[in-house]
Amino acid sequence: MTMPLSQRIVFWTIVVCVLVILSVPTVVVLGASFTAGNMIDFPPDGLSLKWYSKIAGASDLWRAFGRSLYVATVCTLVAIPVGTLAGIALAKYRVRFETPIQIYLLLPFTIPLIGSGIGLMLFFGEMRLLGQLWPVGVACAVINLPFMVWAVMASASGLEPDLELAAANCGAPPLSTFFHVTLPAVTPGIISGALLMFILALNEFLVSLLLVDARIVTLPVQIYNSIRSIITPDLAAISVIFIASAVVAVIALDRLVGLEIFLKSK
Repeated sequence: MTMPLSQRIVFWTIVVCVLVILSVPTVVVLGASFTAGNMIDFPPDGLSLKWYSKIAGASDLWRAFGRSLYVATVCTLVAIPVGTLAGIALAKYRVRFETPIQIYLLLPFTIPLIGSGIGLMLFFGEMRLLGQLWPVGVACAVINLPFMVWAVMASASGLEPDLELAAANCGAPPLSTFFHVTLPAVTPGIISGALLMFILALNEFLVSLLLVDARIVTLPVQIYNSIRSIITPDLAAISVIFIASAVVAVIALDRLVGLEIFLKSK
């Protein structure tokens, strides 16, 4: 059914406004990163790559970026087995305490991140693990695990039970059925969830701020410490690198499993 002209005008006006609002911060940061001046300015005061050259030689930033990669890797490695098994169980079986688990899956949207961060800080403090990097990755996995579970659940819900029954009738033991039938079927959800967990952990700021000290800060915390004194265009250049990393992840996700599968998991 075709919409009337007035409704189409209103619809596309709203769409264009939303796209502009979402893209303006990225456009401003991108333009400011190429400025030839010494302060962040948009439109840029001339065009130059000097700020990218500066961050290319900034060893402290690269060390902080390496720490962020480490945290994101730990988060992903923790989330993949836990989120995969939980997602398959919730999608395929009647699980005890399913209601409390479903409530837990809503926690990222109901509990302020500062509350979760302080709780994790107190927990790791009691364990005398504050100041190390791997607890940050574990904390990111705990907070963002629902996204991994949802992605796997979306794939597991589309798995035909007859496939597993056929494998069992052919004499395959349960473990073999899991690795050769169930796991390949939910692989798209595992890939999409793992990429999302990696990006979320890579950009995590508040948890990193609470769990590490000044000696081993991650890149988001390093940027925060820098803007407390002065905001210079090299910070815009670093932000562009983060944006580029997210774009690469989205492209990889589209090539590996397709964005439509990822969007269904939401």
